[in-house]
Amino acid sequence: MDTKEILKKVRKIEIKTRRLSDHVFGGEYHSTFKGRGMTFSEVRQYQFGDDVRSIDWNVTARYNEPFVKVFEEERELTMMLMVDVSGSEFFGSTGQFKREVITEIAATLAFSALQNNDKIGLLLFSDAVELYIPPKKGRFHVLRIIRELIEFTPGSTRTDLDQALKFLLGVIKKKAIVFVLSDFITSGYEHTLKIAASKHDITGVRVYDRREAQLPNIGVVHMKDGETGELMLVDTTSKRIRKMYEADYRERVEGFNDAFKKSGAGALSTRVDESYVRNLLGYFKRRA
Repeated sequence: MDTKEILKKVRKIEIKTRRLSDHVFGGEYHSTFKGRGMTFSEVRQYQFGDDVRSIDWNVTARYNEPFVKVFEEERELTMMLMVDVSGSEFFGSTGQFKREVITEIAATLAFSALQNNDKIGLLLFSDAVELYIPPKKGRFHVLRIIRELIEFTPGSTRTDLDQALKFLLGVIKKKAIVFVLSDFITSGYEHTLKIAASKHDITGVRVYDRREAQLPNIGVVHMKDGETGELMLVDTTSKRIRKMYEADYRERVEGFNDAFKKSGAGALSTRVDESYVRNLLGYFKRRA
């Protein structure tokens, strides 16, 4: 993909996701993720209706008239986007890959954070940390993140969320808002997730395709594992095989939900052909 085409894609995603963050998600994001508390802003003259408990008695005595302390929310936060770039993300049966939907969700979240003057960082992972961009503010920083989401080529096709979470704990010391965007075709991360969720505000966003949930009856077909590259012949006419496939999927989903619930982290799922806008807004409203 040449530079001109990449920039065109970045611009297209910016227009779509920024509109969503400006008109839909900005306020929800602000009310869902609070600042670190209240910080002193200024002293002003007392006005009718002010809480008498906020009177600054030292300034009042000095000027012989009542003054009050004004506090405001300490709003600045840090958002980390942890994005799975393993091979299974390059799957889609309805015209869009999972990775494309994940990119749009990540961009929408980034612009929502930008609108609230928060820092945004990016961590791309497979079975290792592929790329880390430290949190910063600004539109150009967000555009760089979107560009990496579009064009980055991972060195591995496999997934290891546990390693990515350990890296996060090593580089982000202060509490951050963390979104983990993945299909969660992985395991063995539960213990580290629990530790990370005790330090950060973590949400797992599971993006999946309907063909991962149910195998259609279309005869004997070749299938390739997106992470291992293994090729196999699958007889989809077999009711037993279709049931095994669905049972494996349900077990994986239950594992994701249980891991995030037990760790105290948030979780939501969205299908490639569904409206991630509706699902994300619903999650924000439930949390606010």
